[in-house]
Amino acid sequence: MDQNKSRREFLAAGVLTTMAVACSSNHSPFPADDIEASGEKVKLLSVDGDVIEVDKAYLKPLPHMPSVSNDEARKGMPGKKFVMVIDLSRCKNVKACQVACNHAHHVQDAQNWIKVYPMQDAQHTAPYWQPTTCMHCDEPPCVKVCPVDATFKRQDGIVLIDSERCIGCRFCMAACPYSTRVFNWGEPDLPVDIADKPYNPETSLPQKKGTVGKCDFCPDMTRMGMLPHCVSACPNGVYFFGDMNEDSVTNGSETFRFSDLIREKAGYRLMEDLGTKPSVYYLPPVNRNFKFEEGLDTEDSTQKS
Repeated sequence: MDQNKSRREFLAAGVLTTMAVACSSNHSPFPADDIEASGEKVKLLSVDGDVIEVDKAYLKPLPHMPSVSNDEARKGMPGKKFVMVIDLSRCKNVKACQVACNHAHHVQDAQNWIKVYPMQDAQHTAPYWQPTTCMHCDEPPCVKVCPVDATFKRQDGIVLIDSERCIGCRFCMAACPYSTRVFNWGEPDLPVDIADKPYNPETSLPQKKGTVGKCDFCPDMTRMGMLPHCVSACPNGVYFFGDMNEDSVTNGSETFRFSDLIREKAGYRLMEDLGTKPSVYYLPPVNRNFKFEEGLDTEDSTQKS
């Protein structure tokens, strides 16, 4: 395992590309001359393709990159194959992943896209907590049954939903063996600035009444060189995300070779025998960081709320 490879190295290409766009646009990263230098240097990519160092104090907040077109959102990022690894030995049922996902996508509590289940494999085995997301299968049954091409699979492995096409038939929900999709029975409670935007498959916003929603692997974050919200929010490093083609996954503070991590930690996929070929892998709950009972308080408070 390559534990010394930093998150910055893992995401360097995305960060430098983003900075290059900022420097070459009308949004100059350099503010007025009256700013006092901090002494802390930051590396940027100049418009000429050179890596330069500037003082951090002279950087303006980077404007959010414009949304990609629907066609680009459906194609995905070329040369990528995104994958997630969930380490069950680290999960304490904090549900910070769920909260972050709900907040980012304006998902109501009863419609959680990430669910954390209490699991027990047999009568005499110890229970554990299992976070469950959309599996972003390589052979997704949800895509095969959708009659209007609303659910689609991209070239980078991510499975998304186009709510502009979704007719609410719920065939995809019936076909999904992992039960990770939810149906918007009512009108979503959205801020006006979100509700008035055109639908974007990469942010899954705004959700619409009578359509299906699910985990989307946060491709809008990935385009900016950042990790999905669930990965960044987890305080225990349960989630690893990365590119299988680069053979690298990270939780933000630790980075591993994907192949080594899966092989040495006996990684597996749920319901492997179905042939869906999920892009989400699990590491078994051995040598656990927390006792199962430590997560019960979170479970009780969630059920009461």
